[in-house]
Amino acid sequence: MDQVIRARYVLAHSEGSHVWLEDGYVAHSDGVVTEVGTGTPNSTAPVLDLGNTVLTPGLIDLDALVDIDHLILDAHHEPAHARELVGSVDYWSDRPRDILTPEQRDVLRRFGLAQLALHGVTTYMPIASEIHLGWNESADELRHLADLTREWGLRGYLGPSYRSAVGAVADGERTFVENAELGEAGLDEALRFADELAEQDDDLVRPVLLPCRIETLTPRLMERTAEEAGRRDLLVRLHSLQQPWEREVIIRRHGMTPLDLIERTGLLNDRLLVPHALWTDRNSKLTGPEGVDITRLSVAGVSVIHCPLTTFRYGDMLETFNEFRDAGVTMALGTDSFPPDLVRGMDVGLHASRLLYGPGAVDLGGYMEAATLGGAAALKRPDLGRLEAGASADMTAFSLDDFRDGVVEDPLRTLVLNGTARNVTHTFVAGRPVVRDGGIPGVDLSELREQAQKVFDLLRHGYSERDGRGRPVEDLFPPSFPVRGA
Repeated sequence: MDQVIRARYVLAHSEGSHVWLEDGYVAHSDGVVTEVGTGTPNSTAPVLDLGNTVLTPGLIDLDALVDIDHLILDAHHEPAHARELVGSVDYWSDRPRDILTPEQRDVLRRFGLAQLALHGVTTYMPIASEIHLGWNESADELRHLADLTREWGLRGYLGPSYRSAVGAVADGERTFVENAELGEAGLDEALRFADELAEQDDDLVRPVLLPCRIETLTPRLMERTAEEAGRRDLLVRLHSLQQPWEREVIIRRHGMTPLDLIERTGLLNDRLLVPHALWTDRNSKLTGPEGVDITRLSVAGVSVIHCPLTTFRYGDMLETFNEFRDAGVTMALGTDSFPPDLVRGMDVGLHASRLLYGPGAVDLGGYMEAATLGGAAALKRPDLGRLEAGASADMTAFSLDDFRDGVVEDPLRTLVLNGTARNVTHTFVAGRPVVRDGGIPGVDLSELREQAQKVFDLLRHGYSERDGRGRPVEDLFPPSFPVRGA
């Protein structure tokens, strides 16, 4: 499909960086950008004029919620209460099960993917909560997700999760239920799935290895992950350097820090993507040589996926975005929880970081680069994250037409300070429309929301089933105010 897309503000790419074009256009043909500019284009293709809109490269979310969120259930509790929500040792040892049927899991995935698309994400790497599963994701479920990704026209970097342990609670204290065989079997299944996707050679759906959190993996499982990723040249995303408890567990079990364990097992290289990276020796709550961990990440070519909105909601913030970036670490963005709104994430991250660490902690342009160029660099995709001739025609359009958007100063500052990703009206992947006029063609969003609410209610009741004290849902999740009446 050939087309020219016009917008009041176009975030183009020139000489290695983003630049603003006022009253600009992007022309594309066969999924590739052919020209970006102002005035009259050379292309004679049909014109879509989006009016008072900010047109950016398609947003890249590398810790993308393709689930029905759990943060709304566990982020607001006192730590001791939240800790028990992971489930009892008895449950995970004796009777773990999938809370949802495959059909209900499909609703969950469709809901999550629709939310990503409607919030302007064009390329995603999924995350889902395994707490509702018997152990981890299956390849069959990811096959369905791959089919849906192709059907809707998004880009997905996919793989089933795997782990050799699950967090649990006994007598109010954190512990683990371990099963190394399930971890090895999960990796084997993930590798078969990766090989299947590689054989299909589909630019929209590519394989990646997605092990669970570092504290749920044996060193051998990490070593095998590194070996197989190197053999197949696969990216690996590993949730790590995330929490003080993770650090304490790894040091107690293995006599080294999480980053040391990552290096010891062969994962510290330019194929590794690390969501969060909050607990390095740069963290002011720790003592140690300043900046050594950041330098190690940079030298190894590791990419960090910063998830500012989720991090903030759990009471933390990266220390600091600009220090990682200035040290040469590739910085990408993720959402990790609901809403999958990278615009709100930029707003929260910008202001929380400045409050905690000062005005030099982060800059807004750096966040937008992370959501576009940084994500593309982490994926080793120089054709993504930019609007210039030869790049893939992946675009996200944010309308500024609503009266509540206020007046426009700088387009990005106006969008982030006055709007959210709900300003998205259109997205395109390889020139094909995914979101059109605020909806997804062929998807009944009202029906999907009703189905998702029913699934969420089942997930919520699942916490009572896993609870070691058998408490009802009403006790686990008390209302913000007493409920009266029918």
